[in-house]
Amino acid sequence: MYCLETTNLVHQFSDNEIVLNDINLKVAEGSIYGFLGPNGSGKTTTLRLLLGLLKKQQGSITIFGEPFENNRVKILSKIGSLIESPSIYGHLTAYENLDLLQKIYQCPKSRILEVLSLVGLSNTGGKKTRQFSLGMKQRLSIAVALLHHPNLLILDEPTNGLDPNGIIEIRALLTKLNQENGITIIISSHLLAEIEKLVTHIGIINKGEMMFQGTLDELRNKQNELLFISIETNENESVIEMLSKEGIHSKIEGAKIFIPVIPKDKIAKIIQQLVNNNIEVYEVSIVKNDLETIFMNLINNL
Repeated sequence: MYCLETTNLVHQFSDNEIVLNDINLKVAEGSIYGFLGPNGSGKTTTLRLLLGLLKKQQGSITIFGEPFENNRVKILSKIGSLIESPSIYGHLTAYENLDLLQKIYQCPKSRILEVLSLVGLSNTGGKKTRQFSLGMKQRLSIAVALLHHPNLLILDEPTNGLDPNGIIEIRALLTKLNQENGITIIISSHLLAEIEKLVTHIGIINKGEMMFQGTLDELRNKQNELLFISIETNENESVIEMLSKEGIHSKIEGAKIFIPVIPKDKIAKIIQQLVNNNIEVYEVSIVKNDLETIFMNLINNL
């Protein structure tokens, strides 16, 4: 079952500027969905549409199994969000910021201390939020998003500007919210290396078009497909010519030759040929593309 689904979502700011083109998100209930893409790819525009902050132009949005446009108030009451900069009052404490919103949400007052504890801000006391570090402000903004017991959390670049320790803290918090509280989380980012430590599912967008969508394991399967064998010799040009005669496509990068993965017996035969031709073989190894490389390959296809 999908917690959130979009169908053929299209958005443009002018006749000549299509920002989103046929976006079909499928966010599984109980998942942590990483929405990835370079800056300007359409991530924030998509999230704004999901929250009704932009008027939908074309396509459909279904959240919790119901059409968003017909059930907007009901659906938004179950969603917590952090879009771009944290919205907090600097002259108030963390508790006072949440106290204001508690009155709006009409949730129990006890919930304030619950969410402060959840995000690790229980001991901030009378400290004004303008004195908070960026990481503390991000955690408070997540506390704001959690105040009304949401079933879905939508976060736009929540680790932006954080130091490594702050990033680890936010990652641990989101994992806990998902695993212990059952909250479905959509988190946008342009950092695959960080997101892959957190998410269960991934959608990759570039220039307003979806390049990949699936589980983290499915993306890793792509990694296994993109294997190469690297060979380092003292006569790479001669080796390229020999490989061409064997019908093997190859290329030189730096001091090494790269060929697609071939059966072991064929590798052994090639190495024997090189040795018979007095070519010195310094190294033969398998090269596996990391997920960051796959991400860059996907977004560079457009």
